[in-house]
Amino acid sequence: MSQFSRRKFMLTAGITATTSILINACSNKADGDKGSTATAPATNIAAGDAPEVTTAKLGFIPLTDSAPLIIAKEKGLFAKYGMKDVEVLKQTSWPVTRDNLETGSAGGGIDGAHMLSPMPYFMSMGMTKTKQPVPMYILARLNTNGQAISVANTYKDAKIQLKGAGFQQALAQAKSGGKSDLKVAVTFPGGTHDLWMRYWLSANGVDPNQDVSVVPVPPPQMVSNMKTDSMEAFCVGEPWNARLVNQKLGYTALVTGELWKDHPEKALAMRADWVDKNPKATKAILMAVQEAQQWCDKPENKEEMAKIISNPKWFDVPVADILGRIQGKIDYGDGRIEPNYPNSMKFWADNSSYPYQSHDLWFLTENMRWGNIPTDFVKAKEMIKKVNREDLWKAAAIALKVDAAQIPTSTSRGVETFFDGVKFDPAKPEEYLKSLKIKKA
Repeated sequence: MSQFSRRKFMLTAGITATTSILINACSNKADGDKGSTATAPATNIAAGDAPEVTTAKLGFIPLTDSAPLIIAKEKGLFAKYGMKDVEVLKQTSWPVTRDNLETGSAGGGIDGAHMLSPMPYFMSMGMTKTKQPVPMYILARLNTNGQAISVANTYKDAKIQLKGAGFQQALAQAKSGGKSDLKVAVTFPGGTHDLWMRYWLSANGVDPNQDVSVVPVPPPQMVSNMKTDSMEAFCVGEPWNARLVNQKLGYTALVTGELWKDHPEKALAMRADWVDKNPKATKAILMAVQEAQQWCDKPENKEEMAKIISNPKWFDVPVADILGRIQGKIDYGDGRIEPNYPNSMKFWADNSSYPYQSHDLWFLTENMRWGNIPTDFVKAKEMIKKVNREDLWKAAAIALKVDAAQIPTSTSRGVETFFDGVKFDPAKPEEYLKSLKIKKA
């Protein structure tokens, strides 16, 4: 695929780097608030099914949607399926995650990671530090929903929410008041948070390429940047939006389940060469993660999950910053409180774990929209067939004895509808792209 806009993409991403199921064995309880847990007993594995290796290095960013990897480690689920030496390693930013994947564990990096869903495609296209392709596989979706767009308290009187028609006027007033550079932050160019922010702005009449500066900031630095009044808004996963509200430094304009109900979010992705070399180990990792996703979705496990991932070695944030929103309790920080929001983060329910190819096509179409990749649907669909390994997801689910009703039979979830009434038909992505008024493509 051509290198359209790659130089700009890599430059921006580099700046970021510098600023930087429930089956039956998940009943072990955390030992106190630190999240230390007993290791689940190893499952008897037939000799022919034993993983080729027992170790893998998996990266994560401190975001709530990384919980399945952490729970799989803490609950001994990797060990249960023969992967007793899996390491789950904190990364400081998405560019660092990308670079460590390019290096691979043999060179001191990592083999796979909790990732923004478009990133494995970028890496496979050669959008890497060395500008060389690093073939990647998406093995599972880690979650749906659970992100948010938050804005500075300055805009509270303008009542900027999902349908934030007043945001354009408020931004104009800020400019007329002498604030020339209006920044909105996302976590990685072309990543999910970038796409949610751009979609929301555009649907409300704000051109993200003209009216504001879209800048990359690592998730843990979002709140501190808002505190210094250096940005107008940001889009990021939890717990950072809740943390902003709890510190009274801003408020949540919308949670992303409002923008697109049950939208796909993070992915579990691994280097293709590692997966090809270690297919049994890959299946074991997937089984452990799928079981962890089921555990994470159980209401009775939410508090324990929050305690575990809040631990200093994982997130190092108060449990209160995590718990409310994963329970569907949304305090927007502007007087609105939703006690039982139905589209909060899901890890397993409603096929949240399944990596639909249709969703990957939307991610690539939106990246065409903003000029990050060439507008070439033939090549995009070819790439999806290489990167998206829903076949491996199904094999792991069958081995885990997941009920057949929970295993999708189609690569597409069908037509998707956004908050502004726009529809994405994965059978007609060209028509969707053509219909969008604000775009770069």
